Amino acid sequence: MNSISRDFAPPFALIAPYFMVGTIFYFVSIAALFFLDSTPIHSDMSTIAWVHLYLLGFVMMIIFGAMAQLVPVVIEVGHAAVDFFYIIWPMLAIGTILMVAGFTLTTSLLPFGGMVVLVSMVIFAADLFWTLRKGEHKSIVVSVMGTSNIFLLLGIVSGFIMALAFGGLIGIDPHQWLKAHVFAVFGGYVILTIMGLSMVLLPMFGLSHGFNDKPMQWAYKLMILGVSSVMVGSLFNLMFLEWFGIGATFVALSSYFYQIYLIAKTRARKENDVWVKSLIFAFFTLLLSMLFTIVYLFGGSEAWLMSAGWFLIAGFTGFLITSHLYKIIPFLVWFERYAPLVGKQKVPMLHEMVPKRQADAQMIFSASGVSLVGVALLVQNDALFYGGVSALLVGAVYLLYSVYTMMQYGKEVL
Repeated sequence: MNSISRDFAPPFALIAPYFMVGTIFYFVSIAALFFLDSTPIHSDMSTIAWVHLYLLGFVMMIIFGAMAQLVPVVIEVGHAAVDFFYIIWPMLAIGTILMVAGFTLTTSLLPFGGMVVLVSMVIFAADLFWTLRKGEHKSIVVSVMGTSNIFLLLGIVSGFIMALAFGGLIGIDPHQWLKAHVFAVFGGYVILTIMGLSMVLLPMFGLSHGFNDKPMQWAYKLMILGVSSVMVGSLFNLMFLEWFGIGATFVALSSYFYQIYLIAKTRARKENDVWVKSLIFAFFTLLLSMLFTIVYLFGGSEAWLMSAGWFLIAGFTGFLITSHLYKIIPFLVWFERYAPLVGKQKVPMLHEMVPKRQADAQMIFSASGVSLVGVALLVQNDALFYGGVSALLVGAVYLLYSVYTMMQYGKEVL
């Protein structure tokens, strides 16, 4: 595990909006599921609108906030242009809203929303690359950070081209670019970033030491190969290259699974709190997603694909993010408000800053909701679908309460 120092961390006030706004977008995206049903089509505009609302507003917002905090402390240099982060989250929020409106109301808004999102992500990537160049610390985590942001740029540029096409400004078929866009953004950026952050956060919060990181190195290389092959294969209609890329991606995820097992095996902190329980569910849903995708690839109906996609983004990605909010936010709040008081007065432990009952309730309702919706998409049952969404909405309310409570904890000491 890399040593973690907060000497170069940006102020909490800079990072806090990413977590709060991202959680609000999560609540809105869950509520928006009531406008869908158990038989979505992956190319339908309403489905695409929801995916962008969830991934841009929630997933990207939280990841950007986490990266803003972790990048400088991992490579031990300050941000190259830290003030950029005051404008990235408003631009990403506005761009997300415009894109969702474009998909649901009028496609003429898509180029504008796409441009705002593009600019926000280019600013983020520029700061990250500039910051990485300043640092002398080299590790697999640093390599993942740099590579994932190259895929982010490729993904957002391809997305912007698709937005122009949907808006009627250029004459290409946007659906031809869909697979390249999805693999670049989700596989190349989101999954790679999650892999990299796992190598910092899981050992740090689980007190894991002395594990072998070779599986992660293989996962990193194979994910680059897999995503690149699918992107090139889809754009040039080379099916063999697409199949090769999908295979490489599956092997990469399997290697990542083994890396997580090695980290968990050396975990010194054995308490099974909401963080651990959420991680177990997250990796269970990742396994389900991989199995369902295999069934789809070998002749299964589109219902298998939609259920696999649901378990991947709402189960795996969603639970990895929400689980770490219960660790990251108390950690940042404690250092901001209580670290200067150590030795002068009694200060709380990190676990005391988490509203345990509400956090457990959020995990139970959300896990139940994800499971019910995943099954509903597979059997195409609306009653099961809306029951799952209702459970998810209750979980989202608990998450909003928990995040707000943790962020307000100890304000009176300032």
